[in-house]
Parts: sequence; structure tokens; C-alpha cells
Amino acid sequence: MHQLLILYLACAWTLCAGSGDWCYQSEFSCDHQCNVPENWDHASKNCAGRDQSPINIVTRKTVKDDRLTPLKFQNYQHIFRGLIKNNGHSVQIGISHPSTISGGGLSTTYKAVQFHLHWGSNGGPGSEHTIDGEQYPMELHIVHMKSQYNDLPTALRDREGVAVLGFFYEMSNSPNRKYETLINALRNIKSAHGNTTLSPIALAELIPPEHNMTSYFRYRGSLTTPDCSESVVWTVFENPIPLSMNQLKAFSELRFQNGKPLVKNFRPLQPLNGRVVFRSAGAAVLISSSLLMVALALVLELSQPN
Repeated sequence: MHQLLILYLACAWTLCAGSGDWCYQSEFSCDHQCNVPENWDHASKNCAGRDQSPINIVTRKTVKDDRLTPLKFQNYQHIFRGLIKNNGHSVQIGISHPSTISGGGLSTTYKAVQFHLHWGSNGGPGSEHTIDGEQYPMELHIVHMKSQYNDLPTALRDREGVAVLGFFYEMSNSPNRKYETLINALRNIKSAHGNTTLSPIALAELIPPEHNMTSYFRYRGSLTTPDCSESVVWTVFENPIPLSMNQLKAFSELRFQNGKPLVKNFRPLQPLNGRVVFRSAGAAVLISSSLLMVALALVLELSQPN
């Protein structure tokens, strides 16, 4: 009888081990079988590549690159009405007008295609990238492709065809008024595949002022969802965007396709595999608390009279 029970449980686990489309761990259930992140290579072999994203950025191991000057933003102030949708994995907003980035060590001009977000659960840890092991509540990705391309699939065939800007969010005591348009729109797209037209908004309203975007990190990586194409030049900014707890929680009211709360839609960290992460001239290198204590003790000792 005991052996039969073990056999039954083994079969049940096999049947519920995941198949079909890709999903996040928080979406998986036996009623909704799908490939969780560790099995994304079943959905796309690219997801088993060596240059995958996201990563943990260890600031003391980054290499300063003087070519990483402030990026040039064109038409980021342009007001547009994009389509916002719950695509079953995230909130995504299409960008139809020509907003571009250049400079900052990029090889050419890239035009904005769409932006989307990754978050935790009710304001908990949810960013995809981490800085020295710190995971922020949410992360914004503004996806660009080289200006000469007309569609993202074509751009992804280019080793540097896509440039993504990553921004972290932090909790603030007061709401970020610039985000009210976006937050209010979430009420209309709670169900998967729901969409609505976003009230007029500008990309510049969603990110820090340009003078606060001189500190960033750069590395070669991939899309953070299947097909995980390794065609992305990543720029991850150091200064976070403030949102109130209620604003952060609003994202957790959305639903996956199977009706479960759309939470923790971030991919686990991927190995660096020898890649170098570069930092701009304005990026800070954090000192660990233990080293800081040793340095302070040394300063105090040297300051004592003989």
C-alpha cells in the first residue's frame, strides 16, 4: 500500500511538472501547467544561453568606462496616448511616436518600442536586476531597437539590435503624482488580455530628470522573458523612482490568465559567466559595512593624540 502511494504521488508530480507555454512560478498550478523559469529552455533554447538576464550587479566588481557619458534623449517629452494592456505576464504600453536614445557608449541611435514592468507582491521585493544583492520593489524596462529596423523580431537577430533601459522603484511616503495616469489605468486591465487607451503621458514623466541619470551600469545580456534572445545592450540606472506603497500595491491587483494574482513576475538572477559589467563615471561603488567599520576605526585611531 505504501509503495502504491509513493507511485501515485510520483505520477501526480510528473503530470504536474510543467508543460506548454512559459510562466512565472507564482502562476504555476496543476490546473494551469506551464514551464516555470528553470524550465524556460523548454519554451526557447535561448533561455539556456550564457549571456542571460537579469543579473546581480556587484558594484565593487564593475569596471569604470569613461565612454559611458550621459545618454541623449530625444522626444521623451513628447505626449502620447499609448495602448496599455495586461498581456498575461506584465503591464505593457506601446510607444508609437519617435522617441530615441543615443550616446552613452551606444553604437547608434535606438528608438523606443514599448515599456513594461516587473514587480513583487503588494510592494515586496520584485525587481529583476539587483544591486549588491538588494532587490527593489519594482523595475521598469523601456525597450528600444536600432532605428534602421521596423520590427522587434528583426532587431533581435542583431547582436546589439535592442537596447533596454532599466529603472528601479523605491517606496516613498507620498504618492508620485506623475504616475497617477498609469496607476488609474490599471483598474481597467485587471484581467489578462484586458487593454485600454492610456491618458496622455510622456516618457520623461515616468523616469528621473536627465541630470539624475548620469549614474548607470552597462552590460551585454538578453530579454528577461522567452525567447530570451541575447541581443540586448542593458543600461541599468542607479537612482530609483519613488512610488507610494498604495501605488506599488495597485499592480498586485492584476490577474494572470488563470485568474491567480499577477505577482512576482520577475525572472530569477542568471549567472554572469565571465561577463564584465561597466559603470559610468557617475556611478558609485558601494563599500561593504564591514570594510566601512574597519576604515572608521582606523580613522579614529589615527586621530587619537599620542
